[in-house]
Amino acid sequence: MSITEGFAPYGEYRTWYRITGDLASGKPPLIVAHGGPGCTHDYVDSFKDIAATGRAVIHYDQVGNGKSTHLPDKGGDFWTVAFFRCELHNLIDHLGIRGGYCLLGQSWGGMLAAEFAVEDPAGLTALIIANSPAAMKTWISEANRLRDALPADVQATLLAHEQAGTTDSAQYMAATDVFNQRHVCRIVPMPPEVQRTFDAIATDPTVYYTMNGPNEFHVIGTMKDWSIVGRLSTITVPTLLISGRYDEATEACVQPYADEIPDVRWRIFEQSSHMPHVEERDACMAEVAGFLDAKAP
Repeated sequence: MSITEGFAPYGEYRTWYRITGDLASGKPPLIVAHGGPGCTHDYVDSFKDIAATGRAVIHYDQVGNGKSTHLPDKGGDFWTVAFFRCELHNLIDHLGIRGGYCLLGQSWGGMLAAEFAVEDPAGLTALIIANSPAAMKTWISEANRLRDALPADVQATLLAHEQAGTTDSAQYMAATDVFNQRHVCRIVPMPPEVQRTFDAIATDPTVYYTMNGPNEFHVIGTMKDWSIVGRLSTITVPTLLISGRYDEATEACVQPYADEIPDVRWRIFEQSSHMPHVEERDACMAEVAGFLDAKAP
């Protein structure tokens, strides 16, 4: 299987990408948009498995992250949905695939994919929104509900450090891990590719801290009021929703996508939280491949 890496110039910045498989295979390629905001492609690396079906898979690191240009001095006015949406358009045109492509976004990547798809972009053939909220206020309220079910001492540690402004402390990180092991990735220890993404965030947390906050449930960044509810009916392509039974993106978070997108189906993975693509890898890949082969052959 061929693997090609490169950089797409994006203004004065560079977007790193990797293609697994052959763009000329005849099937519309699958672009994978990672989450965060501020993660890297590593933790969604498993979607390269789809290339075995004869469909090229394109991973990329959004600017600010991974192997793409880092900009640690940029603030909240720079890191916007519009910036990342334009970056995705730029990558599509750089790769010469405007004639037909599929898009999978995981977590924040799914939010970005939805923002991309509501504008009815040329060439989009099929859409997969994986483990994504449709509104951050619902995400936050559901995260607080899940947090309230954590052991009392863990909750107390979280609250004390949040009030003290010491969310970078080892004790706070350890308490956060309890939440993550229940609702982010239930494989303990985390698979190496997932750990690489967490390590990358720790090394340069600019985008994650600015747009989200210090963790998945203490959301104080610029995205805290984001919503796409009420705008999803303009998505015209076949859409697959993915979530996990123990997902921090709970059913309440995902429901608006199911309610508003005209051509949609939803698969909940019973043994997974926020990462069915690693927690139930084979089943998840089969679901995605089957959907794409049916809707974007």
